[in-house]
Amino acid sequence: MQHIGFVGASGLMGHGMAKNIRAKGFDLSISVHQRTAPVQDLLAAGAQQVGSYADLAACDVVLVCVTGSPQVEAVVAGPGGILSKARAGLVIIDTSTSEPDSTRRLAALCAEKGVVYVDAPLTRTPIEAEAGKLNSMVGASPEVFAQIEPVIRAYSENVFHVGEMGSGHVIKLLNNFVAQAICTATAEAFAVGAKAGVKLEKLVEVISAGGVNSGLFQLMAKTLQGDYAAMKFELNNATKDLRYYAHLSESMKVPSIIGGSVHQALSTAVALGYGSEMVPSLVKAQAQLNQVKIGQS
Repeated sequence: MQHIGFVGASGLMGHGMAKNIRAKGFDLSISVHQRTAPVQDLLAAGAQQVGSYADLAACDVVLVCVTGSPQVEAVVAGPGGILSKARAGLVIIDTSTSEPDSTRRLAALCAEKGVVYVDAPLTRTPIEAEAGKLNSMVGASPEVFAQIEPVIRAYSENVFHVGEMGSGHVIKLLNNFVAQAICTATAEAFAVGAKAGVKLEKLVEVISAGGVNSGLFQLMAKTLQGDYAAMKFELNNATKDLRYYAHLSESMKVPSIIGGSVHQALSTAVALGYGSEMVPSLVKAQAQLNQVKIGQS
């Protein structure tokens, strides 16, 4: 299993992943949809550019790192997609944040052609992607996991085998729900504190010394000094992930009271024009909504 195909190598996460796969000695072929400038270093390092997604079907494993389920479906099963030329034994690994229902449908289509489908979404940021220190949660049979683990470890510091195919995307959505709940709660607390007239730096000081503290809280706290880009994750993508989470909870017939509120907070920030900004701009949205000044907002 030496020849790896990659879709999404020009993206913020995909570039670092592909770079580390190549650096670990794997043969690498990449499909570039539009932007070629970000992959020039990969090509200089020996990666080969192919003309279509279908051409990647000649590889042993193809990794897909794109925005979400519609994009994954187009790459895998759309016209000219990987499955159009797939052969039995090919392994496709979806590292995107995707909807579990879509993942199961694609896995069934792959199985009809003898192709193995794996979900292995990621956590952490493009910084860790470049350093080869992402976290990966893998949904696959034990046999398939053993087969693909060396590839995933090429760009991951921590690799978690979380269950059979489909488990990875469920775990990822749960993870992102908890993460965005922390971020939205922090932004709201800042707004209430600002309106109440307390010093938000003192709130940060208190939380930092107790059990409520977390890495995400500290990233949100940087907004008080005007840093809204400490968390490299767009509000548009966060909102999409919470929409996927809402679909998941609904399919499980679990009331998502908190999840619904978090999704609405994110959607409101996007509606106010902050969609292309990073998640900490939730603080800007709260400041605008409540007509208060929060830090340097």
